[in-house]
Amino acid sequence: MTLRSDAAAMLDDLQALRRDLHRIPEIGLHLPRTQERVLAALDGLPLEITLGKNLSSITAVLRGGRPGKTGTVLLRGDMDALPVTEASGEEFTSTLDGAMHACGHDLHTAGLVGAARLLAARRQDLPGDVVFMFQPGEEGWDGAGHMIDEGVLTASGRHVDAAYGLHVSAASYAKGRFATRPGTLMAASGALAVRVRGDGGHGSSPHDARDPIPAACEMVTALQTMVTRTFDVFDPVVLTVGSFHAGTRRNIIPDDAVFEATLRSFSPEVAARVGERAEQVCRGVAQAHGLDIEVTYEPEYPATVNDAGAYDFVAATIRDVFGEERFTQLADPITGSEDFSRVLERVPGAYLFLGACPADPASAPDNHSPRARFDDSVLGDGAALLAELAVRRLALLAG
Repeated sequence: MTLRSDAAAMLDDLQALRRDLHRIPEIGLHLPRTQERVLAALDGLPLEITLGKNLSSITAVLRGGRPGKTGTVLLRGDMDALPVTEASGEEFTSTLDGAMHACGHDLHTAGLVGAARLLAARRQDLPGDVVFMFQPGEEGWDGAGHMIDEGVLTASGRHVDAAYGLHVSAASYAKGRFATRPGTLMAASGALAVRVRGDGGHGSSPHDARDPIPAACEMVTALQTMVTRTFDVFDPVVLTVGSFHAGTRRNIIPDDAVFEATLRSFSPEVAARVGERAEQVCRGVAQAHGLDIEVTYEPEYPATVNDAGAYDFVAATIRDVFGEERFTQLADPITGSEDFSRVLERVPGAYLFLGACPADPASAPDNHSPRARFDDSVLGDGAALLAELAVRRLALLAG
């Protein structure tokens, strides 16, 4: 029996687990109900399990049984949901208002449980150890960073030699298609927060006030110009102002205006410069208008970079197990960000996507949409690939 056929045989169980998790989405670093479900799903497997101290993480180590072990492989699945009210129409919809597994992390979790079961059944043949990283807090909480701080990369007693992760997509890719690329796969991200302070007054007499709204609007425009006039188009920056708040009524000039932006980039050099330059632009506009300003830039995640050798290994494994027609090499990086980048900064490895689109990818609601839907029939292949990567990489490490 192959890993793929064994995974297909457990598909019903993995789908049931995924749908159970989908009903109870939890947000952030503390996911007690999710952690409880995952622990129950792992119960009975020969795993050494450690729970997070400051977050609801699960680190499970499978000890290979073949003598002369030489390596450790890490497989990761994130578990947290998003603050989105579900409108997917699924029968197993979220039972919690304002929370939804709109990014497919319920599939990631169930798929990693499947990989653990597949590898546990082959434990005696493994020439090394496998670390299963069940991670909370990917959606802006830096759960990967917290787990690294708590020792996930050395959980087996030695540092991890290779790491792999997989992300499903509700659109973009046809169901069952794997996609990734060598080098930079996803963007680095940072958060810009700006508060422009003036003096409020009557809307009929703006000359007697210090109006923060026009200056804040000018900053938004100036930041977009900064992107095209400061940074090379071939080493791009993506800037989006996603939140802008000011005032209470049309005839009142408010004391302040507040906006927040996300900035994304693809090289360490640009990531190191973009925040400082954005702050300078905002301060300069404020000074020109005679206004006060509070502005901060917080780097979030580094770029997700696939090791070249790891990419070749993953691509060859997919082609061998699933066929050439199931693999796509992406031409360009993805502008989203991912905290698995923390792992790939420290460990050679790769991250990839798996299409889970139940309809036409061109028209289907994408990840993070309240209408996002995922075809969980891909769970078997996702679990099989993760397990296959661990088996084959351990064999290479063993020589």
